[in-house]
Amino acid sequence: MRLRGHRKSVAFFITLGACLVGLAVTLNVSWILLNWRKVALLVLGIIFFSAIIAGLVLNTIFLVREIRRNEQHDAFINAVSHELKTPVASIRLYLETLKRHKLDAAKRREFYDIMLADTDRLFHTVEQVLRAGEAAHRRSRGEVELIDLRETARACLDLARTRYPNLPSDSFRLTTTDGDGARALVRGSADDLRVALTNLIDNAVKYSGDAVGVTLSVAPFNEKQFEVRVTDKGAGIPRGELKRIFRRFYRAPGRLVAQVKGTGLGLFIVRAIVKRHGGEVTAESEGEGRGSTFIIRLPRAEA
Repeated sequence: MRLRGHRKSVAFFITLGACLVGLAVTLNVSWILLNWRKVALLVLGIIFFSAIIAGLVLNTIFLVREIRRNEQHDAFINAVSHELKTPVASIRLYLETLKRHKLDAAKRREFYDIMLADTDRLFHTVEQVLRAGEAAHRRSRGEVELIDLRETARACLDLARTRYPNLPSDSFRLTTTDGDGARALVRGSADDLRVALTNLIDNAVKYSGDAVGVTLSVAPFNEKQFEVRVTDKGAGIPRGELKRIFRRFYRAPGRLVAQVKGTGLGLFIVRAIVKRHGGEVTAESEGEGRGSTFIIRLPRAEA
């Protein structure tokens, strides 16, 4: 209901702006036809008319952007509330069960594992929100150091295998191109780069449905940059959304995307981290249901 209301508001302001621009054009053309002999008044009229039209257009654009921003903000609040409330409710339920009933050791261990998983989920949500705040202010937690991208990618895949133990081991693959045999060294924060790659891997898993297949590749791109690719065979991204998905709170439309809960901060954090390291991140996809590839290019560390 709220989304429908936002769309009606956007349509209203666009229609209102178009009507006002049309009315202004009509009045100005009529005035020019009546006063075409008065050159000075004609020039002033055209200048003021252009200013009025520009003001109307800018005002309409501003209002539409604010409405869409509020819509994304509401979606973010709802998503974060769900991501926080669900694990808290689960932990409380299991704690009450442990308190009221005498359970055997195996059952208690099972409950402890579930509560630890819910705690990890809570920690991840809070970490994402904090990281987004740091990204917005261009702050970094880590110190600048030499980082081997291949080792970082391998560590992130090992972490993914630990976080998703139910997936087959071949769901995650790493391919590397050694080139001249030298390490793929960049400068920056190892913690931040691990966060960026982990976010991309988590997205690839979440939006792959039942058939999860994530491939990381690390290779030289040119004499000045290394390239990291994260490829999946999942939901894919519509071509018109490839640039928008890196905005804060933004989530691309799609049937599978609507079923997966998220805050809309993961890719925003990835882009902020990559930019802070002097690199760039882009996305490629042939369309919905055809998988996607995220490409990170970072400058090589100078010897």
